[in-house]
Amino acid sequence: MDIFLTLVILVLALVGFVSELLPPDIIALSVTVLLMICGLVTPEEGMSGFSNSATVTVMAMFILSAGIAKTGVIQIIRDFLVRWGGKTSRRQIFTLGILVGPISAFINNTAVLAIFLPIVEDWCRKQKRSPSKLLIPLSYISILGGMMTLVGTSTNILASGLSEQLGYRTFTIFEFSKASICMFLFGLAYLSICAPYLLPNRKTNNDSFAQDYGLRDYVSELVITPQSSLVGETLNNSGIQRKFDLDVLELLRDKVRFAQPLADKILQAGDVLVVRSSREDLLKIREERGLDLFADVKFNQNSLESFLSSEEEKIGEVLILSNSRLIGTTLKEIRFRQRYNATVLAVRRGSELVKGPLGRVPLRFGDLLLLQGPKQSFIGLQTTRELLVLEQRDVEMLRQDKAWISVIIGLSVIGLSAFNIMPIVVSAWAGVIALILTKCLRPGEIYGAIRWDIIFLLAGLIPFGIAMRNSGTTTWIAENLVSIGGELPGYWVLVFFFVITSIFTEIISNNASVVLMLPIAVEVAQALDLNPFSAMFAVTFAASNSYLSPIGYQTNTMVYGPGGYKFTDFARVGAPLTLSLMFLAPWLIVVFYGL
Repeated sequence: MDIFLTLVILVLALVGFVSELLPPDIIALSVTVLLMICGLVTPEEGMSGFSNSATVTVMAMFILSAGIAKTGVIQIIRDFLVRWGGKTSRRQIFTLGILVGPISAFINNTAVLAIFLPIVEDWCRKQKRSPSKLLIPLSYISILGGMMTLVGTSTNILASGLSEQLGYRTFTIFEFSKASICMFLFGLAYLSICAPYLLPNRKTNNDSFAQDYGLRDYVSELVITPQSSLVGETLNNSGIQRKFDLDVLELLRDKVRFAQPLADKILQAGDVLVVRSSREDLLKIREERGLDLFADVKFNQNSLESFLSSEEEKIGEVLILSNSRLIGTTLKEIRFRQRYNATVLAVRRGSELVKGPLGRVPLRFGDLLLLQGPKQSFIGLQTTRELLVLEQRDVEMLRQDKAWISVIIGLSVIGLSAFNIMPIVVSAWAGVIALILTKCLRPGEIYGAIRWDIIFLLAGLIPFGIAMRNSGTTTWIAENLVSIGGELPGYWVLVFFFVITSIFTEIISNNASVVLMLPIAVEVAQALDLNPFSAMFAVTFAASNSYLSPIGYQTNTMVYGPGGYKFTDFARVGAPLTLSLMFLAPWLIVVFYGL
């Protein structure tokens, strides 16, 4: 009965992950609560995910990554990238690889991508090159680099913690570096040679946001007539921005431009309002409030962008990050304009522009927002953990005088763990304290550095692994797999687990696939008298390799909008890489770790 109940909950969890009705971390926590209600885990076991060494270590690594990033260590490498990157896609991808890969091995790869994304965007803009030629390789390189050490991704740390729970030892920090370095070099060679032919020029990056986002289609001019009911009113009192899908960007009066804030500006006859709105709402407001609508905006695509920018105003792109509180809300609900002092002109989701009233469209992780507002607002946005501004950060905001201190602390954390002087969880938190004491990181910045969605996801998934073992579900699945494929050679058993885990990673998430598949792989390995560590490595490598879709791995989602990609672009480049690693990774595991 327990096995049946566990399988039912497993199916419900899979349906939840696939349907995306709720965020993955909420689904994981819901599963934990359901397991406790059904008596499949005790309350202590249900809450054990929050105190698990893997969860606590991942939390520390997020803080360490943020502390190193705050000191501008990675920005120092920017000049090397620009100087030696060259002008061909092959050389640029290779240069990105030798820089980003090793960094991703020691700093969380989502943090690395958040730093390099604006650098690569700016690099492409200066070279008049489409970022779609480089951003998928940037994501894949960060994934391949993250596999090279224990601390490269949360998946590796979780797999190490599960190994300990299953009665084996934890992984050392360079345990699977030999195999993963070989995979990284193979992946980099493939991306450098083949990706330029497979990647599209999906986004023009011609220095014109107006053309990329089709601004002319929904940026218009409204003239306040003498008969308009808006005469003598302020924008705030009129309520037109709340009632209609309309944002007033600027006000023109006698050839004088007035930028935001405009809420308390008293309107006069003859004023021209530059607005972002749909044609339907423009027609409604014209009839209701007595306005004249210019048939065509008087500026073309290039001059429109110049018109919306000035010495004080600018337009730019920002990316919604995975831990943002904006996800699932609408622009109107969060009062975006008032909160960030900037107006959303357009929303890009992959290669598509979001249609309909922007104020009522639920936002998603990976959405790219085109903003217009004061330049000071963009500086303020660089400090928020909700959004990533796709332009290089101001050097003044970084503590570059402490860069060498943060590097020493990071190397000390790795060295203490590598030489078994202390466990990684202890050295990582010692590093966090050292960053604070040396003022590389301020105490208040700790909480913003942690990816709470990942922490809650891990805390919710770990009890599910306990329930599968307690109920006998893991053993039952393993016995059935052994009866079906028990005659397969050990190499093909590893290939099988690599394939199944890769599929689960694309459907649910990398961490969820490890929790589900790693205990099963160990049970099968024991039954077939195979090396259990080889089975665990096959699952761990597969879970960290997601190249077929923009939703399988967080770094893929982060480049989805900025690259203007279609869903199939990832599969076109990622399918050959996945198929190659499917056979290469198990072979390397056999060579280096044995069967």
